[in-house]
Amino acid sequence: MTAPLPPQIEEWFSARGWSIHPHQRDMLELAGEPCQLLIAPTGGGKTMAGFLPTLAELADGTHEGVHTLYISPLKALAADIKRNLSGPVAEMGLPIRIEDRTGDTPASRKRRQRADPPHILLTTPESLALLTSYEDAGRTFKGLKRVIVDEIHALSESKRGDQLMLALSRLSVLAPGLRRVGLSATVEDPHAVARILAKHPDPCAVLQADPGPDPDIAMLSTDVPPPWSGGGGRYAMDAVLEQVKAHKTTLIFHNTRAQAEIFFHNLWLANDEQTPIGIHHGALSREQRERVEAAMVAGQLRAIVCTGSLDLGLDWGDVDLVIQVGAPKNVKRLVQRIGRANHCYNVPSKALIVPANRFEVIECVAALQAVRARTLDGDTDHTGPLDVLCQHILIRACAGPFTADALFAEVTTAGAYSDLSREAFERCLDFAATGGYALRAYDQWQRLIEKDGEYRLRDPRATTRIRMNIGTIIDSEKMPVRMKKNRGGKPLGEVEEYFASTLRPGDTFLIGGKIVRFEGLREMTVEVSRTAQKKPRIATFSGTKFATSTQLSDRILTMFRQDDWPELPGHTREWLHLQRQYSQLPEKDRLLVETFAHDDRAYTVAYGFAGRNAQQTLGLLLTHRMETLGLHPLGFVATDYATMIWGLDEVIDPKPLFSRDTLMSSMENWLADTSVMKKTFKGSAVIAGLVDRMAPNGKRKTGRQAAFSTDILYDTLRKYDPDHIMLYITRTEAMRGLVDFSRIEGMLERVAGRIDHCRLDRVSPLAAPMMLEMGRVSVSGAANERLLEEETERLMQTAGLAFGSNP
Repeated sequence: MTAPLPPQIEEWFSARGWSIHPHQRDMLELAGEPCQLLIAPTGGGKTMAGFLPTLAELADGTHEGVHTLYISPLKALAADIKRNLSGPVAEMGLPIRIEDRTGDTPASRKRRQRADPPHILLTTPESLALLTSYEDAGRTFKGLKRVIVDEIHALSESKRGDQLMLALSRLSVLAPGLRRVGLSATVEDPHAVARILAKHPDPCAVLQADPGPDPDIAMLSTDVPPPWSGGGGRYAMDAVLEQVKAHKTTLIFHNTRAQAEIFFHNLWLANDEQTPIGIHHGALSREQRERVEAAMVAGQLRAIVCTGSLDLGLDWGDVDLVIQVGAPKNVKRLVQRIGRANHCYNVPSKALIVPANRFEVIECVAALQAVRARTLDGDTDHTGPLDVLCQHILIRACAGPFTADALFAEVTTAGAYSDLSREAFERCLDFAATGGYALRAYDQWQRLIEKDGEYRLRDPRATTRIRMNIGTIIDSEKMPVRMKKNRGGKPLGEVEEYFASTLRPGDTFLIGGKIVRFEGLREMTVEVSRTAQKKPRIATFSGTKFATSTQLSDRILTMFRQDDWPELPGHTREWLHLQRQYSQLPEKDRLLVETFAHDDRAYTVAYGFAGRNAQQTLGLLLTHRMETLGLHPLGFVATDYATMIWGLDEVIDPKPLFSRDTLMSSMENWLADTSVMKKTFKGSAVIAGLVDRMAPNGKRKTGRQAAFSTDILYDTLRKYDPDHIMLYITRTEAMRGLVDFSRIEGMLERVAGRIDHCRLDRVSPLAAPMMLEMGRVSVSGAANERLLEEETERLMQTAGLAFGSNP
């Protein structure tokens, strides 16, 4: 039986003619449970459902200190929730103080919040980790009753989520009986997320709200077909502008920052009527992002070109259309973005998809089918990463002494770490204390000491250094960009350090939709000026390069089984029929390998449909194997669906190349001596606390400084301590992340040795677009030597100097 709401809350709803949604009533009824996960559509009142029990419990004004902690993946979302929650609380007349605490909060307010916390504190995973590192954390969280994790899907698959759950394991000790609540609109595996959210082994109640009406979603119709390769959606510019003019506010999503910059630039050039549009992504200055956000809320912009920076649950006013440019690569991401439009319960969201190239037409149709079928994708169920655990041990040490037994019992209540072995924990603890066998002689890694069974910081002054380096986000190193003035001009945003190193005075590039001219570097800042040029270079942002999900790949392969494709545009439909006529289409339980000659080169194309990262890794492994077999590979290029390799010799029998044992052996040899391992080691070393991302003066280290430090450490550990915990972490992370080897293993299991080898006399229709793909990787090996020998022989013959020729 649901307890009645306090009268001031009931009256607030009644005065507006509103009634509490069924899932909000359900949340009230289950408020006493140790854990709840609510899955409700965007605009369905998730936030209010999460906070109603809090408001009810705080309505009598007797609670002292913090009652509810709200955790968001975005600082802007925490600020947005504060604004949206403070209004109703004031109108209800509730004696509740609400504050946020993020990296932007003034230091004076942060100090006051620790001594006198508000009833509701809104924060981020990093700020919470920092709060738990203080000796007075027990006093700060003494009265804590509830924790609300918003947009939990965005955290459950990342190391930020792992860090958050370790912090919650600490809070559960400081505040026994703490109840946990997770909120999301897009959860593909509710029970896996519930396992991560709940304190192990507590149960977690899963509530699924009425999903509401199906979204109004379709592929944008254009007068011209998309290009064969590449991306950007430039061909659809006029059609996109027409849609913008026909709606109040349109969000135009892109998968990368560089694509967003290019599209905004081209959209502005085509914008003859000067329709107000803006651009928003994470590399722009905070001032510029806030200006765009304010203009958007005020209804002053008709369109915003954006990236994942606007993915999550911010309430951006009258958005009535979402346009996704480029295949979404992931159904869950598409559903999240669609939900930004018509942000109301039981009102269908409206969205259009713009495929960037011909193959993406097929992928977009597969994504539309998945959205309509309400099937999501993702991989939530994972084992907690050990580099995050190492950082957590140091954070715990900042708060005071601890015993190994108590900390092990504590961290294993975090779902992702519930199966953590004592041996792995002890290795992490030893690393946090001494740096491990090879580094224990160096003073800087002697951080913890053990006395009377308790671990504590060797030097209490180390707390500042540890706190400065809290966090699990590893971005590409960036440099600020400012307009050139005598005393520092207006900030525009950031570009990556590598890109900045390639600039020469006079070079032009795009940032924030503006073309700027590079003037020079000053105190690690890129100084620029305005320019009238219309053909800029493009600032490169690595960001996240999404790979097509397993579900979308499976849907595409299932589509290929059809006799015809009436759901596809005519140009794409004809293309697939030509492929079937000349070669064959890939099948789900088989691997199609095409070989053909073109321009005096032998080509091999493997249609693995394993995603871009895995297909890239497959290219590296196959060329390594082909080099061993004397097939003289010259290079390869990878897409989400295939890997194309070219060389001097034809592959007669591809089956030996795709043996799992062969690929695994190649993987081991490749990983042992590759920049991938050093790059992965650098990221894990920063997270684990082996190296600092922040210098003692409070300034972030440059990418070169960090890379130099970690490269030396990596080589030292490989030579003198090959069993070091950091090398184990690095290999695990590389296999799981950068090289995506699990997708290759999944492909090999799926095809089980069934390989269809098509030997063709020319390029196949499906392979042709790959000839135009960017991102080709050259292979250095015997093929280059053979080409040099053949060219030398031709040259000597031309000069009459070949062996046996007449003088």
